[in-house]
Amino acid sequence: MANVIDGKSVAAALRLRVAAAAAGFSARVGRPPGLDVVLVGDDPASQVYVRNKGRACEEAGMRSTIHRLPVDVTQEALLSLLDGLMVDERVDGVLVQLPLPKHLDEQAVTDRVVPEKDVDGFHPSNVGALWLGREGLVPCTPWGCMRLLDEAGVKLEGARAVVIGRSNIVGKPMAALLLRRSATVVVAHSRTKDLPALCASADVLVAAVGRAKMLGADWVKPGAAVIDVGINRTAEGKLVGDVDYDAVVGHAGAITPVPGGVGPMTIACLLENTVRAAWRRAGLPKGELTI
Repeated sequence: MANVIDGKSVAAALRLRVAAAAAGFSARVGRPPGLDVVLVGDDPASQVYVRNKGRACEEAGMRSTIHRLPVDVTQEALLSLLDGLMVDERVDGVLVQLPLPKHLDEQAVTDRVVPEKDVDGFHPSNVGALWLGREGLVPCTPWGCMRLLDEAGVKLEGARAVVIGRSNIVGKPMAALLLRRSATVVVAHSRTKDLPALCASADVLVAAVGRAKMLGADWVKPGAAVIDVGINRTAEGKLVGDVDYDAVVGHAGAITPVPGGVGPMTIACLLENTVRAAWRRAGLPKGELTI
């Protein structure tokens, strides 16, 4: 039976450390770290995500402001709002909830968030810093995955890692983080030949596809560490991952459940990024920030 990696407990411990760091920041600077979230439209899932992020900020002693814009907001109006947030000294982190309506230029919007406030880690400068091994803000979901691998005691140096999915949000930054830790990384995708066999060769398997229960036991090497990033809702309304958990849990060495695995870590790492951004912007000593 696999070691089930409890993302809820790991995230809860991280959020306690973030709260302590936020309190230290507030004591020194005279205000709490501030996260501003921009939500366009009324997509129900996005509403839930944003509400959860706001609640998590408040519980960590941070300020959170949600800017709700109509679904037909113009590109100019959205960029104008972002420009105002960029020069507001009370704002340490800015997150634009994705996806955006199709009439908006998503790349232009994410590029408008300056690197030092880019708590999503999507700005080209932060992406470049990640691949060059320099300091910057890292996308929250892959950063959370790395923390879960460490929590499970997975040896990454020299390990063969396969990441299924090549998105800018998860797949590519996940590959960069694994390379930083000296894993040998393959990024697979919809056009990869003989994908099941490739996955079955991996010591570390990260699934970020968006297809419910796509990976069965024959896709997983016995004893491998499996990180399931997928969140899919079945016809019955049940949340499941990209991995067939029931089939794989007795086969893998370690596995994250869905829900309760990667999801809680994404929000916890967003809070961590916000505190790190606030700390750097205030010019506080790096060595005194312990999260």
